[in-house]
Amino acid sequence: MKSRFRHGAALTVLLAVGAATPFSADDSASKLHDLFDREWKARLEESPQLATAVGVNDANGRLGSSSPEALARRDTKARGFLSELDGIPLDELSEEDRINAAIFRAQLEDRVAGYRFGTYQIPFNADSSFWAGFARMPFNTPLETTKDHEDYLARLNHWPRVVDEQISNMRMGLERGMTQPKVILKGIEGSAAAHIVDEPEESAFFAPFKRFPIGVPEEHRERLVRSARATIAAAIVPSYRKLATFLTDEYIPGARDELGATSLPDGEAYYAQRIKHFTTLDLTAKEIHRIGLDEVARIRGEMRAVIEQLEFEGTFEEFLTFLRTDPRFYPKTAEELLREASYISKKMDGKLPALFKTLPRLPYTVEPVPDSIAPKYTGGRYVPGRAGGTQPGRYWVNTYALETRPLYNLEALSLHEAVPGHHLQGALNAELENVPDFRRYSYISAFGEGWGLYSEWLGLEAGFYTDPYSNFGRLTYEMWRACRLVVDTGIHAFGWSRQQVVDYLAANTALSLHEINTETDRYISWPAQALAYKIGELKIRELRRRAEEALGARFDVREFHDAVLLSGSVPLGVLERNITRFIERQKGPAGAAD
Repeated sequence: MKSRFRHGAALTVLLAVGAATPFSADDSASKLHDLFDREWKARLEESPQLATAVGVNDANGRLGSSSPEALARRDTKARGFLSELDGIPLDELSEEDRINAAIFRAQLEDRVAGYRFGTYQIPFNADSSFWAGFARMPFNTPLETTKDHEDYLARLNHWPRVVDEQISNMRMGLERGMTQPKVILKGIEGSAAAHIVDEPEESAFFAPFKRFPIGVPEEHRERLVRSARATIAAAIVPSYRKLATFLTDEYIPGARDELGATSLPDGEAYYAQRIKHFTTLDLTAKEIHRIGLDEVARIRGEMRAVIEQLEFEGTFEEFLTFLRTDPRFYPKTAEELLREASYISKKMDGKLPALFKTLPRLPYTVEPVPDSIAPKYTGGRYVPGRAGGTQPGRYWVNTYALETRPLYNLEALSLHEAVPGHHLQGALNAELENVPDFRRYSYISAFGEGWGLYSEWLGLEAGFYTDPYSNFGRLTYEMWRACRLVVDTGIHAFGWSRQQVVDYLAANTALSLHEINTETDRYISWPAQALAYKIGELKIRELRRRAEEALGARFDVREFHDAVLLSGSVPLGVLERNITRFIERQKGPAGAAD
């Protein structure tokens, strides 16, 4: 089967062999890895939060800066590292180091592009924000000793500065038209206002001081509690109040009316760069739109077949209405939804050895989405564990508005977010020993989200979706990702209105109307991110078909999954080359399958 995807330019450079150079292979590799190490050290210095997340705890009392000076400094550093990379000849490097160099270049170029386009002036979208992310601090910080708690409080005391810097950046965005669209901003201030509390003890940031671990001596605890109360009252609550006021009084009234990314400064170039970032391929918006339409037509045929299997008497649209409105398909309590998600995930745990040779050591939990962000949050998400295995991964399930959380989607959602989806892939990536740190802790959306959607499909092989309604839920989720190709490009390249997006999703998926509305705002506010899922999944399934056809009886799905996952998160063109080499190895000296 001929691929419909073109590899990115970075892969072309990666595989090109240049003219002979005076550098030896050892010199080139040494220079390259020294560059990797210095850039990674600089990255951790600029982002103490990232350092904490990867287990480097010497700056746990600081927060990074988003001041103009800090942003310019990071841009200068990125350009300098790119210049150094240009000076290292690639022709003498190993295949693995060429891959490392290509991914390193892509990350630096993306950082430079982000600064050039001014993406720091929009530090949030309908799905995520810097202020909601900061509220996860009690869960993302080591809190075992007195020093840990002191560092945590020191970090909280930097929050007013961070809020001031971010407000200043957003004001610059308001001046130049670099804002979110007004239509997605209704209620956005609520996620900040949730942290404006009357008593410090009511704050989410006070949680570490309600119960201390054994590593904090009794004689230190009262002092820490007093400091926590004072810090929350003086630094946290006023800063969230300032932010909520700014969003209400300045940002929302001044935000742009247009939806598409092309309405932003240099918007066409910005959207093209976002497409390249999230897909890792050289695809145009027009090409992606066409792929999406083709996939929607194919999946709709499979959905009709399920409706016929159920002997439903009515139209496709009437079946969707039936699924959205019949109470049998919805949980009665949050506990029921979490229990069902946990059961599905545990059931899949037992099936993993038949499909995978290599499994991660890190466990995961199933938890509800935090209340403060749940109303506008997606139906579920995976939150990675802490480096070193000191904190498990988390599969978040949204228990807000239970009448909008259909159980027929839950198998697909659970396989995507937990195992064999994001937890398995992400935890394995973090445990790899043969990749540089910048890759071990990186996430390439087309690979990761493509793997998540492939994992939903893999559930068929694992014995899930035996109930026709659940299988329709799986198809709804696949259709949802196909629709994303149509509506994301529709919004950001072809001038679609918000209502066009809502109508298209409602006509083609069994998503609840609440989910459709929150997802629509997500696509409007996060250009091109939604493209990663289907583009990545199509490539992985294409490569699996190619391996099955080439290897015949020699094809082993466990070996194939190792070949996909054990090189880490990579651009799709690199993945294709990896699977080509896997096929060649599996064929052996004879050069042909049995």
